[in-house]
Amino acid sequence: MVRKINNVYAICAFAAIGGGLFGFDISSMSGVLGTNAYKNYFHNPQDTRQGGITCAMPAGSLVGALASGFLGDKVGRKYAIQIGGVIWIIGAIIQAASQNVGMLVAGRVIAGLCVGITSSIVPVYQSEIAPKEIRGRMVSLQQWAITWGILIQYFIQYGASFYGGGPNDPNQPSAAFRIPWGIQAVPAALLIAGLFFFPESPRWLADQDRWDEALRVLADVHGGGDLNHPKVLAEYQEIEEVIRFEREEAISSYAELTKPRILKRVVLGMSIQMWSQLCGMNIMMYYIVYVMEGAGIHDPLLTSSIQYIINVVMTIPAIIWMDRWGRRPTLLLGSFGMMTWLFISGAIQGAFGEPELDPTKAITWVMVDKPTQARAVVACSYLFVATFAISWGPVSWTMPAEVFPNKVRAKAVSISTASNWAWNCGLAFAVPPLLRSINWKMYMIFAAFNGAALIHMFLTAPETKGKTLEEMDDVFDSGRPVWKSVPTGSRLDTLQKDIEEGNLKVNVGGAARQVETVPAVAPEKEG
Repeated sequence: MVRKINNVYAICAFAAIGGGLFGFDISSMSGVLGTNAYKNYFHNPQDTRQGGITCAMPAGSLVGALASGFLGDKVGRKYAIQIGGVIWIIGAIIQAASQNVGMLVAGRVIAGLCVGITSSIVPVYQSEIAPKEIRGRMVSLQQWAITWGILIQYFIQYGASFYGGGPNDPNQPSAAFRIPWGIQAVPAALLIAGLFFFPESPRWLADQDRWDEALRVLADVHGGGDLNHPKVLAEYQEIEEVIRFEREEAISSYAELTKPRILKRVVLGMSIQMWSQLCGMNIMMYYIVYVMEGAGIHDPLLTSSIQYIINVVMTIPAIIWMDRWGRRPTLLLGSFGMMTWLFISGAIQGAFGEPELDPTKAITWVMVDKPTQARAVVACSYLFVATFAISWGPVSWTMPAEVFPNKVRAKAVSISTASNWAWNCGLAFAVPPLLRSINWKMYMIFAAFNGAALIHMFLTAPETKGKTLEEMDDVFDSGRPVWKSVPTGSRLDTLQKDIEEGNLKVNVGGAARQVETVPAVAPEKEG
């Protein structure tokens, strides 16, 4: 029997490698766009041609995300992630062996299927296994892994760009892009092998009536292996009550997602994922080389790499403190900050730029001999990325994974994540022609999107910190305006206290589960 690893930090951090695959693919184009190897081999793709290559991955991810709900419910959270890893390896091999644009697109679509599955299921797995006190921190590891994937892949590509004479060598060999695309298979292989040593989600096990296994996982992860730990019994009891209610009410399948009380959460989850794309982060991740070239930076590859480091570092504060400062203020302040930096950057480029007359360039607007203004644009780009990393980056994965009932969680999160990939796909395709047609005005459009997100989230996003997954009905169905503070405390804490004081006895064991309330013994009066 395989010995399981039960440390919650280790479980959630390792599962987040699935998010790292997302990051690998985000930057899989950034580092090769400026190399002659890529331009020569694929005939210098621009406009819609480059947009089509880039958006192939999010197009596959959209399909993968939609399939992830069924897959996660059918085979379990852990095995669904492993299946995604196998698909990723196939996609990486095809990309590395690409002979033409069609083969490259096919490889990116296949790799995208994996990213759609893992980006949906990993946050669900993390949220279902993490205690409520640090759930935000644990799910934020998904975003941190994405930033690490972006950074690692970018520097692999940056190093490979010097292969065969460097990125400016007119005869640079194709190994400059094949090497980094092939290396992408390594983290997926580690993910597949390592997950055999980690437990399945206790909530999925309970939903499959594998109650003894669910209790064992809860005990190992939250109670140091003690099956009678009050916190373990309280969480077990709460899960049991919710699953029993869902079965009595016949809550199941996609039909439940259309009912008003759940539909508003689906719309919220989809909206959060939509705004996380429309905020403009795609420009900074997919096409940062174009942004730096437009600012007149002479070494865009190296300058671009700094923002990937910022992305990794500035996610750490959100991981540490999100469960303290909350999801709602993080979203609101993040939207305001990103809106500000985009407005400033667009205004500088509009005021000091001029048309680029070289038709072979991917950009049509450039700042020439404006070093001070160029540094300001670079600074705004860095501040924008830092703001996203500390706010929308982690929260956009955390909230959709925690707001849905157990029975429909995987399906609802898959739909929310599909929204991410639908917009991601559209933007990946649209940004190159937008850069050529409206250039700096594109920044103003994305700044306006951030303003709209700020208003939307203020009116619709409640605070969810400190509540168990089973308490989200109380958060969303209370009738309380979302801008009013949520009452502190949790039902789980009350249950745990009752068990510790002997007021509640939880008998567990297979199908003969029952809960017995034991009245407290009143103290005898003196005298």
